[in-house]
Amino acid sequence: MTAAATGTVEVDLGGRTVSVPKDGLYNRFRMDTLLDEAAADPRVPGVDFFRALPKTRVDSPIGPTRTPNFYYAMSSARLTMLAPTRAIRSRIPEELTPLEVAPGLGLASVVFFRYDVCDIDFYTEAAVGVAVRPARHGGPGVADLASALGGDHLHSYVLSLPVNTEIAQVRGHDGYGFPKWVTELDVDITAERATARIANAGGGVDLAFSARTPRQKHHASGAKVATLTSYTQRDGAWFSTLNQTNMLATGTSLFPRGVDLTLGEGRMSDDLRSLKPIRTIALDVNTGAQAALHMPVPISVR
Repeated sequence: MTAAATGTVEVDLGGRTVSVPKDGLYNRFRMDTLLDEAAADPRVPGVDFFRALPKTRVDSPIGPTRTPNFYYAMSSARLTMLAPTRAIRSRIPEELTPLEVAPGLGLASVVFFRYDVCDIDFYTEAAVGVAVRPARHGGPGVADLASALGGDHLHSYVLSLPVNTEIAQVRGHDGYGFPKWVTELDVDITAERATARIANAGGGVDLAFSARTPRQKHHASGAKVATLTSYTQRDGAWFSTLNQTNMLATGTSLFPRGVDLTLGEGRMSDDLRSLKPIRTIALDVNTGAQAALHMPVPISVR
């Protein structure tokens, strides 16, 4: 480990060297942040959600680590769109099945995240993904749809997942198997407005977003927890990754108006165009949330 003049240090993740803030949570605690230390940050609304989620030590492609990864203060905005099932099928592995809301119609989404306080320090992220049916689930599709639309438990396959820090890219790509890369990525989410801009390799616009924030409803910690299972492949094997989100302030606009989504040139825009989205049916914005992202576990999907 070597100190840098910019207030960062270099750390090793499974043979990859990344820079992290010298005084940040990762350098100080290595994924085992003291909850009282996190609670002392004025941006963190509390840590009760995490006290019932003990961390465990696991071996991973990025070396020994502790799981889950805790996000103590975060916000997000998600656009959910109708897309032709045929287009979705063309972009996902054959082992997965699109979740249909009607014959021939599935769900695509664009999501923007801002992680203000996290075990791996501040970063921003964006995603293009599609809703899929749970792996090896032979039950009625209507039950899967009701669970997904209710926000109880969504299953997804991600096509794009850019981030703006090295540690988030290495952990997400090498450790989880997600399609992550590093780029300039700005996300700002307030009670008035949600905006985002993802840059392409040349510094131009890959994708940009702006919308008025829906009226927020506040929830007690633990009262509204959504789960997301994402499927990835690594070295020919399938894995599932569980994310639990503790929603503290959230709002939804159905068939929202005034949403500005600009598709430019880049990987995110290309992935979204390939899904041939038809219409935006919902805008979900969380101005206050917390999350626990678990390490992937092997799963059979056939």
